[in-house]
Amino acid sequence: MTPRLSVTARTAGPGVLPPLRPIPLGGTGPEDVVVDREGRVITGVADGRILRVRPRGPVRVEQIARTGGRPLGLEVLPDGRLLVCDAERGLLRVTPEGDPGARAGSGERIEVLVDRVAGQPLRFCGNAAAAADGTVYFTASSRRFGLQEWLGELMERTATGRLLRLPPGGGEPEVLLDDLDFAKGVLLAEDESWVAVAETGAFRLTRLWLSGPRTGRRDTLVENLPGFPDNLSRGTDGTMWVALAGPRQRPLDWLRRAPESVRRAAWRAARPLPIRPRPVAHVLGIGPGGRVRHDLSRRRAGYRMVTSVCEHDGMLILGSLLEKGIVACELPGRA
Repeated sequence: MTPRLSVTARTAGPGVLPPLRPIPLGGTGPEDVVVDREGRVITGVADGRILRVRPRGPVRVEQIARTGGRPLGLEVLPDGRLLVCDAERGLLRVTPEGDPGARAGSGERIEVLVDRVAGQPLRFCGNAAAAADGTVYFTASSRRFGLQEWLGELMERTATGRLLRLPPGGGEPEVLLDDLDFAKGVLLAEDESWVAVAETGAFRLTRLWLSGPRTGRRDTLVENLPGFPDNLSRGTDGTMWVALAGPRQRPLDWLRRAPESVRRAAWRAARPLPIRPRPVAHVLGIGPGGRVRHDLSRRRAGYRMVTSVCEHDGMLILGSLLEKGIVACELPGRA
């Protein structure tokens, strides 16, 4: 069992994230980053394209699909297809362009798996993880705000996010957890005994047990994070990587404890203002036993709002909702 963990109580001190090497993509907002079986990074950008690039050597960016919406979370399936959480279109399954599964002459194939839940449109689909039997666990970040108003969800704290489950072969999705505080990243335990979901607005990772004597119970896996957790990934040695989209800020912490009327008024005032995230890159690596293996940050990094991180070939690869490319750095020695 992985114990409940308070990061600030268990971390000896942050380390420095190594220098970041930019990998331009010709697109903005590579919100999630994953690596396929060939060691290529796959990400989605704001204009709807799904792109593929090798993280080492000469940069060659390939377009492998276009969703027609705004792709966010990605998951590579065992057969090479992709699960794509599209903020506008819902949960998609994509056969990349040129893949044997694509229809001849048609380029990529895009299937809409879920665009409605209980008769209501699926808004702001965030991230997904697939189990070995084909079950898909995915998040809907908010039922009130869409992607373009993500700050409103943080400020008003509507807690309308959900964790859902789609059975193998499709069908009606089941709501597993409701009232989540800005639900984002999803990660299955290596033995699939539980599923974790990042509650960005609550600075925690929530866990739902899927098997064993605690089946169906919900608890807190990690709490009191030093920033806003976003997408999650698993490293080569079982490390759970957590991207922190920004540091905690006292005014926002105070606001989120204020009465609902105050929170709504603050969002109305802030809505027309430009968003200026701090240029801080911060990721956490948490071991299976609950120990923080890596607490890595870089201030004045020149890269803002890190929404994803994945480990590959001795590197960390980071993505952002706002930047014009991804970045890579060498992975420091493990603690």
